[in-house]
Amino acid sequence: MKQGLFVAASMGAMMAAMPAQAQEAGAVEASGEIVVTAQKRTQNVQDVPIAIAVVSGEELQEQGSASLVDYAGYVPGMNVSNGGTPGQTTITLRGVAPLNSAQTVGIYLDDAPVGSSAIYNRAGAFTIDLMPYDLERIEVLKGPQGTLYGASSIGGLVKYVTVQPNTNNFSVKAGVEGFAIKGGDGLGWGAQAMVNVPIVQDKLAVSGSFAWRSTPGWVDSVNNAALRDQNDYEQRGGRVALLWTPTPDLSVKLAGIWQSLDSEGNGLYAADLTGKRLGDGRSYNNYVPESYDIDLDYYSATIDYDFGAATLTSATTYSKTQSAQVQDASYAFGVLFPILTGGAVAPGITPFALDLGLKKWTQEVRLASPSGGRFEWLVGGFFTDETTSNAQLVRSFDMAGNPIAALDPLATVGLPATYKEYAVFGNATFKLSDRFEITGGLRWARNEQTFRQQSEGAIVPKADNPGTSAESVWTFSVSPQFHINEDAMLYARVATGYRPGGPNVIVPNVPPSVDADRMTNYEVGLKADFADRMVTVDAAFFWMDWTDIQVTRAFGGVSGGANGGKATSKGFEGSLALRPAAGFTISATGSYTDATLSEDVPDIGGADGDRLPAVPKFSGALRADYEFALGSSNKGSFGVGVRHASSRLSLVESDPLVARAKPYTSVDLNASVTFNDHWTLRAYARNLLDNKGEMARSTMADGLNRPSFLAISPLQPRTIGVALDMAF
Repeated sequence: MKQGLFVAASMGAMMAAMPAQAQEAGAVEASGEIVVTAQKRTQNVQDVPIAIAVVSGEELQEQGSASLVDYAGYVPGMNVSNGGTPGQTTITLRGVAPLNSAQTVGIYLDDAPVGSSAIYNRAGAFTIDLMPYDLERIEVLKGPQGTLYGASSIGGLVKYVTVQPNTNNFSVKAGVEGFAIKGGDGLGWGAQAMVNVPIVQDKLAVSGSFAWRSTPGWVDSVNNAALRDQNDYEQRGGRVALLWTPTPDLSVKLAGIWQSLDSEGNGLYAADLTGKRLGDGRSYNNYVPESYDIDLDYYSATIDYDFGAATLTSATTYSKTQSAQVQDASYAFGVLFPILTGGAVAPGITPFALDLGLKKWTQEVRLASPSGGRFEWLVGGFFTDETTSNAQLVRSFDMAGNPIAALDPLATVGLPATYKEYAVFGNATFKLSDRFEITGGLRWARNEQTFRQQSEGAIVPKADNPGTSAESVWTFSVSPQFHINEDAMLYARVATGYRPGGPNVIVPNVPPSVDADRMTNYEVGLKADFADRMVTVDAAFFWMDWTDIQVTRAFGGVSGGANGGKATSKGFEGSLALRPAAGFTISATGSYTDATLSEDVPDIGGADGDRLPAVPKFSGALRADYEFALGSSNKGSFGVGVRHASSRLSLVESDPLVARAKPYTSVDLNASVTFNDHWTLRAYARNLLDNKGEMARSTMADGLNRPSFLAISPLQPRTIGVALDMAF
């Protein structure tokens, strides 16, 4: 989002895997089936009438993937733009990009959602980005998932599935890693360890893991010589899990996850309005450090009891997230009080601090029939209780760093809010014959929200006003499936989803609340294995209708929320895997997405037919991977991948401040040798040819909404790493 809109929205709010390849190495049973839990029961991915990409934790580790942006290019229809560090991330699936600060892609961690469903916690721009060491797999579900997963999944869902304790075998894994980024300040490093301990054989086990990763910076500031290599950051994460199975019918899982990220600055580049990058081409123009820190605490308890005729599942979670971001808003607000320095006029220095807090309880209870029968069913209920905070502070300093008394602070804002949601849902599959079946689902949800608008400062009025909202929403899905044979399925799907609205800013002529926006997806697809799984195909055509889109609107100089118009996203996505010889896999993925407004939306300067932002029309990847034996107990592997994405817009096409990100093509390599089944030496290269492509490009506007400069979220420069892992 351009800084002008970012700050305007803030100020207004204050007043206002290679799917085929990754699956091959992912959650694979002895039969060779890829197991997923997308429909909240264990299934072969080829039997699920939803477009799903599965990325295994093993593949992430082998290829040196450390965050969402590292593997998104291999998932068809998935686009990730990074605001400077992991966590400052926006995800889009199938062209459904957020046009306000709320997320359009749901994020699940095992059995529960993480991140806020409310408008004012900026979930669309700050996404959980777990380090991959303790992950079993990541499931990426395309299209609305409102029936089983509820709110804020209108574009789809990203589901992190963690490694569960093993009650039979003791195991320990550990690894160290070193890597270099072109232009970076020294070497980066990572270390991780995981242990699994059966306490009572077949009954009780506990596992624990810890990971620490330090990434060097490579971006300097052209305005502050002290800010060299300013985008270095550290990540730390730990997890403890306990599994108790006192009887074959009962299991109890307890888990805690802790993760933190501390960054000194953002990994963004700046360019002038002609597109010429500042400094050495890898520099930004900030005056003050743009730090970002986030801490996540997550606790879960899941109980499963098999009655025989049905299995009862209870999933309870509590999470606490706290983040702090500083943005240099000098080019936005500093123009309001320019300072004469060195014979030239410079903007005043205005750091913009944003602190976000979230405390979230969730409870889901569901009852599911056994799998494999002619009629399978699932019913359940869901509840979530969120308390969020949004504290904003805009300071004003002269060039020497002294506060300007008459203008400091420019603005102090608080936007505390609560969100409660109740839902009931059901899903069923009826097998009419050996070849034809139909799956359908229905969900009713109601959310109730409260909100306060607190503000004071030199440029904002003093206020402390409350707001409330409530809404009820129905969603459904219908999926007929035709099995051509045991290994090939044609399916169709109609599914709906919604993103909650909420109370609006409280100023004259502003609607008191924003309504939910809705998505309806029409899809046909093919999933098939041919020639004894030598060939795997997964392809889908889709058409998505988006109505009552949530946008940011200016009401007489004040920004607030609104519902504005309709959009359509249509296209094709698919993956193909060829296995011509044992251990050798060639995989290709691709997507074509035509996401446009389908009527004029004056609130965002959009016209009928305008392309939506953050979405490449075409993206795709090609990989070749080979595993081979090196004697009786040693083995090796080698892989090469090429990923490409076409240009993306920062705003809708007609907006005068729209910017276009450069397309990119990146080459990635990885290789490994495993000795005695216990020791593995790995090497990898990401963006081997140091492509200068961009994940996003935005026009930053000043406080008078005039174009100021371009901010660029780049593809990470060439990164080469080596690692040593051991497993016993």
